[in-house]
Order: sequence, then structure tokens, then C-alpha cells
Amino acid sequence: MANPLIAIVGRPNVGKSTFFNKVVGRKVSITENRPGVTRDRLYADAEWAGKRFTIVDTGGIELKSEDTMWREIYRQAEVAIETADVILFMTDGKEGLTGSDYDVADMLRRSRKPVLLVVNKIDNYSPEKVFDYYMLGLGEPYAVSAEHSQGIGDVLDEAVKHFPEGENEEDDSLKIAVVGKPNAGKSSLVNRLLGFERSIVTDIAGTTRDAVDTAFSVGDKKYTIIDTAGIRKKRSVEDDVEYYSVMRAFDAVRRADVCLLVVDASEGLTEQDVKIIGYVHEQGKPSVVLMNKWDLIEKNTYTVNEFEKKLKEDLKFMDYFKSVYISAKTGQRVDRILDVCEEVVSHAKFRIPTGALNDLLMDAFRQAEPPSYNGRRLKLYFASQVSVNPPFFVLFVNDEKLLHFSYERYLENTIRASYDFSGTPIRISVRNKKED
Repeated sequence: MANPLIAIVGRPNVGKSTFFNKVVGRKVSITENRPGVTRDRLYADAEWAGKRFTIVDTGGIELKSEDTMWREIYRQAEVAIETADVILFMTDGKEGLTGSDYDVADMLRRSRKPVLLVVNKIDNYSPEKVFDYYMLGLGEPYAVSAEHSQGIGDVLDEAVKHFPEGENEEDDSLKIAVVGKPNAGKSSLVNRLLGFERSIVTDIAGTTRDAVDTAFSVGDKKYTIIDTAGIRKKRSVEDDVEYYSVMRAFDAVRRADVCLLVVDASEGLTEQDVKIIGYVHEQGKPSVVLMNKWDLIEKNTYTVNEFEKKLKEDLKFMDYFKSVYISAKTGQRVDRILDVCEEVVSHAKFRIPTGALNDLLMDAFRQAEPPSYNGRRLKLYFASQVSVNPPFFVLFVNDEKLLHFSYERYLENTIRASYDFSGTPIRISVRNKKED
């Protein structure tokens, strides 16, 4: 079940990105005092009052602008609104109400979603500073100063009240998103997995225009497969329908339990494939790389090894990948896919006992000491796996600044060498702990 989604929308330069960064607790969005800096949607997970959620920052909305960039920003914001559970409508308390605010308010009312009106840049609150905002017809305005972290808690207190309660409790199926660039064979694969012609399959790239969920069972195991549109490079996105398809494909990745990354083996791994796979990696999703159209490849004894070597070179950032060489057209090895999906999801949910984890990492520190900087060396006090899916490890150390990227990779490789986390990313974080 995906986290509830909060979308922050509003016209440009009202402080959406600053609010987003404060909620997330780190600088994710670029904040700059000029319109149009945040052009793409940015997702991040957060927690408030014991409830996990995903928050999305959108570009500023200019409904009446004819500029191409503003039209693209509006389309992205519209998809964020469509998929959101709660919408935060951000306005600028210093500048006051504008015609654009009224336009956005009208659009949000039509969404029929819970909308919280947030008046930002109110450093010293008084009722008269927000009185005019009642005219937007969106209820009581929340006065905040995102820059100074004032009033954000009140907004989140109200937002979490609108999260769906137990909406998908009965849906315990494994959700599988099928992603990749156009014409890689995703729809053919879905049809083969489902055993009937659900998607239209043609040789024209981009036939599947939307993300469509289909539930099915194999024995006593339940699955939901999400067939997404092919994800093109931005310069290839020429029409509104295609643009919506890309946005919904990314949203499908966000709510999936596992992703099937379909690659056309006859073309090999392309730059666009790497970008799509990188997005799945960044979202922390377990995944399986499917080298499709394997029936078209001329093979010898070493063909698979050569392909694997090339994959490892191109996917150095996620060398934990699991791969299956298939032909959706002939059905070759398609019967293995669901088992591999179950396998990588089980890896993502695996938890290392705390004692075993500390023994492993302490031994790693003894076998290969971290490099010293200015006469100081990283020292490990304690380690804990704080969450799963993806597995997340926190190391308590003497100085977090002493952890070099290369040593972090060494520690990750140490963990993976002892425990099978193939197919899933893992996260490592360090925190300072004072010596007793």
C-alpha cells in the first residue's frame, strides 16, 4: 500500500519548495527567489504524528500563460493533484491575493480533494493579515512562515486527518509496475503474464497511454500488475496525452512493491534505460531487469555472460540488480518472473538481527580501518537496522563527516556479502554519538 500523498501547489515563487524542504528535513528542492526554479515534481517521504506519507513539490502554476514551459509545469501539477490525497494550496502573504490565486483556487475546487489553504511568509501573525484569503472560498487559511518553520505543524496536523483510513487494507496483493522505454515489449509481457490479451499490442511505439492496474492470482498468491506507458526522453514528449503517460508511469513506480524494468535486448541498454532504472533505484524499490526479445539475439556459450558484464558496467550505481533473459513473444523464461519478484521483495523486507549486524560491521572496521582525516579516524559505536523495504541501516559513530563514500560502499558490500539483498537497494546513514 502506497503512502498517502500530499501535493503542494500554487503559483510561482510563493515558497512551496521552502515548505517542502522543511517538512522533509533536508534540502531536496532548489530554493531560489525567482519564479520557475522548480519545474519538475519532486517526491520525498516524511512522517508526522506517527503517520508516514509522501509529499510532492510542484512547479508554480500559471494557468493563463501561453509559454511552453508554464504549460508543462501546469500539466505536471495537474497530475500531482489527480493522484494526491491532500492538497496544500500555497499563497504569498506578503504579496497578497492575485488573479492567479483565484484561478488556481477554482481549479482545486473542481478536484473535489481535501484542500488546505496555506498563507506563507507571515512572520508576525495577526488575523487581519489573512482575512482577505477567506474570499478564495477554501475555508480557514493557515498562516505560516516556511522560512522560519512557523505554523508548519498546524498544517500537517490537519493534513494527516484527511488521510484515507484502511482504504486498501483488503488489498494484500503484490503490486508489480512494468516500466521501460516505448516499444520494449511491456504490453506483450503483461499479456503473457496475465494469459489473455488485456493490452493492445502493436509495433507502434507508445500504444499504451496510461498506467492500468489488473489483479490476478497464481495459486493462492495474489498480484496486481501495473502496465505503464513507455517513458520517453523529455524532448520526445510532444503531446499532452504522452506527457500525462510519463507522469503516471512515475507515479506507478512510487506505489509499486516491485518494478519490472523491461529492456530491449536487441538494442542493448540505452542511456534512457539507465535513467529509468536510476529513477526506480532512487525510489528505493526492489526490481528485476528483464532483457526482453532474447529470441532475436544470436547466441553462443558466452552470450549471457557478455550481457551480464555489460549490465554491471552500465549499472554500477545498482550492482545489486537481478536479471532475467526473456522473450515475451515466445514465453521464454516468463514463468520465472513472478518467483523472482517474490524473491527480491523478500530481500527488501529482510531484517538482520542487531547483534549479528554489529558483529559483522565491527569485524569490517577491524579488517579494513577507515582512512584518517586530519589525524582523526571514523569509529563505530553501534549499528541498527531501523527499517525495511528498502533495508535501512543507521551507524552511530564519533563523527559522521569522517565517513567517505568509498568506505560506505565497502560497508554496503560487506553487508551484501553476508546477506542476500540482491534485487533491492539498501540505505546506510551515520549519526554522531558522543563517547561515554
